[in-house]
Amino acid sequence: MKKVWIEDGCTSCGLCEDTAPEVFEIDEFSTVIEGANFSDYKDEIIEAADSCPVDVIKYEE
Repeated sequence: MKKVWIEDGCTSCGLCEDTAPEVFEIDEFSTVIEGANFSDYKDEIIEAADSCPVDVIKYEE
């Protein structure tokens, strides 16, 4: 997993943080935690992206 990002349109529902709290954080908006090791949480990132209700979580393998 090379890159993970969140595009505009996030509703801050918290699903990504519930699925992969080591990678995603909800403050005012959902953000990707800087320095997170994406390779360790690949399955969780894919699950968060697939489950996102507004389809704004993107990743590059």
